[in-house]
Amino acid sequence: MKLKSKKSVVGKVLLIFFFSFSFYASEAQQTPLSSLSYWVFNPYLYNPAMIGSKDFLSIGINAAFQGESNSQLISGNKRITRTNSGYFSSPDITEFKNTGIGASVFRDIIGSSKDYGLSVSGSYQLPMSTHQLSFLSFGVSLKAGNYTRTSEPQKIEKKFFPNLDIGVYYYGTNFFSGISSTNLFGSPWGKDSLGVLNAPVSREYFFTSGFKILLSKPMNIVVEPSILISSTDSTFNRIKDNIRPIVKLYLDDFCLGTSFHNHGKVSFFIQYRYPRFYVGAFYELANKTAYYKNKPIVEFTLGLNLQSDKSKFANHSHW
Repeated sequence: MKLKSKKSVVGKVLLIFFFSFSFYASEAQQTPLSSLSYWVFNPYLYNPAMIGSKDFLSIGINAAFQGESNSQLISGNKRITRTNSGYFSSPDITEFKNTGIGASVFRDIIGSSKDYGLSVSGSYQLPMSTHQLSFLSFGVSLKAGNYTRTSEPQKIEKKFFPNLDIGVYYYGTNFFSGISSTNLFGSPWGKDSLGVLNAPVSREYFFTSGFKILLSKPMNIVVEPSILISSTDSTFNRIKDNIRPIVKLYLDDFCLGTSFHNHGKVSFFIQYRYPRFYVGAFYELANKTAYYKNKPIVEFTLGLNLQSDKSKFANHSHW
């Protein structure tokens, strides 16, 4: 069987597995969705400077369920384009501007808490090389949500709360690095009587950096080691407890990866791209705790990659 035919069979099997297992594993999922899985599948949600860093429109759908609790997110981002008129018999040329836009809508129902919200984002990419192969990007996200919780029996509290995310991101052909802060205005609930922050979480801080190493150009094999450091106001002095090394391996249409956490957790994720869309799954296991005491986190994502270039020679999909 030819390699192309084998890839087609594997892709169909993974697609069936994705939709079948999503129903079976729903009882093992936890909400809200893990921040690491968001970073793997939709990193621009944690750093708005990543908005538009890819030259195509990307739309993602994430969902998780656990009993009566569930969480859904729809997000998308793209780089703004402009069309320049061609000359004589030459067709019009589509060029990318240095501006990106994005938006997201979410719903979280966790126990007695019901949260709904949306965000709009914008970014500006400043070229750092004459051939525009590397950029320094700045981004901002404006968010607003309607939050409901039951603080005491029969006492329901509701709040409409705006928030703000900011970020800076450098990316080139082989290296990337970024720093960002989310929820700059804090939590709508502040602290309870015990001094514990309630969901949604207060300010968060993120730093990421990594390399892309080409192992085989004919086979499209790339390895991407990176590091993610995250903290909140309450854990800012314990940054070493929030360091996660991440490794991704791209095998043409496959992306496999893993991450280790010093709290005794290990994560695995996989993505497979089809023409115009991709599917992915994320698993987080506690490697020092028995399965029945700490069920794994299982999450799924479905995304669309839509290309602005309508040339028939264009690549059918993107990472």
